[in-house]
Amino acid sequence: MRQLLQSFSSLLYLAYFINAVDVSPPQLRFSEPGPHQVIPRDFPDPGFLKVGAEWYAFGTNAYNKKVQVAKSSDFESWTVLNTDALAGLGPWESPLDHWAPDVITRDDGRLVLYYSGRLKESPRYHCVAAAVSEGQDPAGPYHPLEEPFACHMEKGGSIDPAGFLDKDASRWLVYKVDGNNIGNGGDCGNSIPPLAPTPIYLQKVAGDAVTRIGDPITILDRDESDGPLIEAPSLILSSEGVYFLFYSSHCWTAPEYDVRYATSRSITGPYVKAAEPLIKPGDYGLKAPGGATVANNGERILFHANCPAGRCMYAANLEIKGETARIV
Repeated sequence: MRQLLQSFSSLLYLAYFINAVDVSPPQLRFSEPGPHQVIPRDFPDPGFLKVGAEWYAFGTNAYNKKVQVAKSSDFESWTVLNTDALAGLGPWESPLDHWAPDVITRDDGRLVLYYSGRLKESPRYHCVAAAVSEGQDPAGPYHPLEEPFACHMEKGGSIDPAGFLDKDASRWLVYKVDGNNIGNGGDCGNSIPPLAPTPIYLQKVAGDAVTRIGDPITILDRDESDGPLIEAPSLILSSEGVYFLFYSSHCWTAPEYDVRYATSRSITGPYVKAAEPLIKPGDYGLKAPGGATVANNGERILFHANCPAGRCMYAANLEIKGETARIV
């Protein structure tokens, strides 16, 4: 029976991965290569997924929405929906500052929205939280769980969650421990020595995508070249069996903010940082690009960059070969 269940789980993941690869055109049809602004309004930290023939993107709070939602049939033309994906609040959280949402589909067809919520009683800190959909509509509504998923207040809090389904059908969550929140000041609170760590944690979860299995492990942390922090993790597995962990470094308010990546042959690491960023300030005329999410198949990327409206959403094609990723 166990072998049968393992075989079924492997087939489930294979179907999921094939769907992610085959149902979309190989490249966006923009007239020029490189990233293009697709939502010309404040839509930071976009997470996204594809359900059927439609793409759904989710953005940090703005315009009186806790979690913004946008929809597209081609990944190029996006419509921001007049809906708030998050139906309510958990008893522990403030109505302010819902950051960096990410959505995954569970095996039962319902969806889970991960996000960062501010603690009501300790508003300096954020926790990673989860909300579950009423039905199978990716736009929601999603109802938050009674308790946060992870806080780590003694280390500064937790933000920027992103779900991942591995090739063996195991489920994981990556997120940032917000160490710069308790740093000694400066850029993003953490440029005055000694600098606090801002590790990326990897947490295994059960099939319901919200129950923790074991303890989280650190798979990456900031170093001197990253400035005060690393954040905004997005984890994928390439068709060649390489794990790519995309992330941003430097302060999101600073001109150096960028999108980088690290690679590993094992989900638990060690991860080796690429020598060059995937997207840096000045590339394609971008200012402070960051907060990226990459499609499961590694062919699409959404991120934000500074614009007159705040942080607008950009889309691009991505090419992965071996242990190298590049915008095409």
